[in-house]
Amino acid sequence: MYAFGKYKILLAVAAFNSLDFNKKRYLCYNILAEILRVDNLLEPLLNNYYFRKETLMSEEKESLNFIEQIIEDDLKSTHSKDALCFRFPPEPNGFLHIGHASSICLNFGLGLRYDAPVNLRFDDTNPAKEEQRFVDAIKSDVQWLGFKWEKECYASDYFQQLYDWAIYLIKEGKAYVDSQTSEAIAEQKGTPTKEGVNSPFRDRTIQENLALFEQMKTGEAPEGAHVLRAKIDMKSTNMLMRDPVIYRTLHKSHHRTGTDWKIFPMYDWTHGESDYIERVSHSFCTLEFLPHRELYNWFLDQIHEEGTLRPKQREFARRNLSHTVVSKRKLARLVEDGVVTGWDDPRMPTISGLRRRGYTPESIRNFADGIGVGKRDNLIDVSRLEFSVRDHLNKVADRVMAVLDPVKVVITNYPENETEWLDAENNQEDEAAGSRKVPFSRELYIEKEDFREEANKKFFRLKLGKEVRLKNAYIIKAESCIKDENGEVIEIHCTYDPDSRSGSGTEASMRKVKGTLHWVSIKDALPVEVRLYDRLFTEAAPDANKEVDFMEYVNPNSLEVITGYAEPSLKELQVEDKVQFQRLGYFTVDKDTTADKMVFNKTVGLRDSWAKLDD
Repeated sequence: MYAFGKYKILLAVAAFNSLDFNKKRYLCYNILAEILRVDNLLEPLLNNYYFRKETLMSEEKESLNFIEQIIEDDLKSTHSKDALCFRFPPEPNGFLHIGHASSICLNFGLGLRYDAPVNLRFDDTNPAKEEQRFVDAIKSDVQWLGFKWEKECYASDYFQQLYDWAIYLIKEGKAYVDSQTSEAIAEQKGTPTKEGVNSPFRDRTIQENLALFEQMKTGEAPEGAHVLRAKIDMKSTNMLMRDPVIYRTLHKSHHRTGTDWKIFPMYDWTHGESDYIERVSHSFCTLEFLPHRELYNWFLDQIHEEGTLRPKQREFARRNLSHTVVSKRKLARLVEDGVVTGWDDPRMPTISGLRRRGYTPESIRNFADGIGVGKRDNLIDVSRLEFSVRDHLNKVADRVMAVLDPVKVVITNYPENETEWLDAENNQEDEAAGSRKVPFSRELYIEKEDFREEANKKFFRLKLGKEVRLKNAYIIKAESCIKDENGEVIEIHCTYDPDSRSGSGTEASMRKVKGTLHWVSIKDALPVEVRLYDRLFTEAAPDANKEVDFMEYVNPNSLEVITGYAEPSLKELQVEDKVQFQRLGYFTVDKDTTADKMVFNKTVGLRDSWAKLDD
């Protein structure tokens, strides 16, 4: 094991020396510290020049990512600082997920860095899938992450302007009404290696196009009878430029405009023009929109006025998270098929799901900052996200005691019917957190795995004839145990040293024993429902194999619900309050909690248990 530990150290050192950016080096330091929690291994490394925090933080100036470099270059050439404006443009057809969180942190982070406005714009152009509840959830998520937008905008605010511009395109001979089916249009577009074929309706007169487009607008034309297409180039090597559809007919009620409109603009037509209306200087999109940039610019060419700011689209790589999916369509299927209880199920990678599970805004922002922005799509291991929340909760979460798999302990020499209230510190990482009182009595619960009748020298918990310390309490010694008919231990009889109470200052209290256990007084114990979560999918990239339905990889054991027992102080906690169950992990109070039943979600363990499985 020691040799393998040295191998891990060498890998960590190699990874550290390969990193260029200050933030990433600092992250590597923290990861290394997490791996090497054994003092005699960590200390020599910390004494090394390359592993000193102060060296890491002062070694070089913070480097710019390529997005920031684009902005810096523009500030030197084409843009004034006052002209900078960014936006986050979600479609209100589902809940935001961890990928959106990265985009939120990027755009709003740029706003903070450059003291520039950031708009929250809902690209609400598809009434068939969009709902007000999604708008409300998105706004809540952005606010919860700690960001404020300059303006709350909607693409639907611009429907009239977009329509007027479409009329202008028709009059300029740059748009026409096509009356073919969607299947015929798709076939005529050709392939990347085969040129497209012009629509038989491409040469309609301007008057005919205007008349048909008016029928589409008023609803006189049946749904699906016509579309409006831009007239560009059916031979273009970029298939998106082969006369793209810019309007279609939908006789559905819109969540904001109701039934006022019977035609709705397509995303590509709406996006750039909305950026232009809002005077967005830089429109940052994920990498799949790179082929759309040519079309984005063509549309702007048609309506851009000399002397006005012209938006610039640039792309960054999507960051996918392992053991989950981040497609809203696939997330919706998990909800609709009952695999999860809803969009905010704690197993979901949605921001609301992560929030319910116990993630903090700080941990998600730190995660987004840590992975940064890149030019290649990448699969980020979920353990990096878990590291971020574990690191933050370690600083802010109070330590409490709860037993999730209990076995009864009877301290035979402790007075019956007596309760002693002991002092317990709330968080050794935060002196201001103070302390609380916990009840101690003759009968306790400890974890089953913390007792063995016999064990080797490496087992530092309770075993017959040996001593352990009960956290914040006394040293006890296991004398005997009682078993059921199946041979399972159901009760452990112990004695305690009355002079060994923690913090009492006695010689016995200073006595060193190798094991310390958490516990709960049985007569004062608070029964709690505890939800233990595992990876939602058994495969790291469940949707990578296009020949296999991603649902085949759903983990049937992603949720286990048990009853545990906690110290009574937990009764005072409120929904979303977070605590560390000592020696077990971090937990948060779920919204299903009632006056009669407390429910806790496990956020993350104290260690990465999956790393052990990988070993």
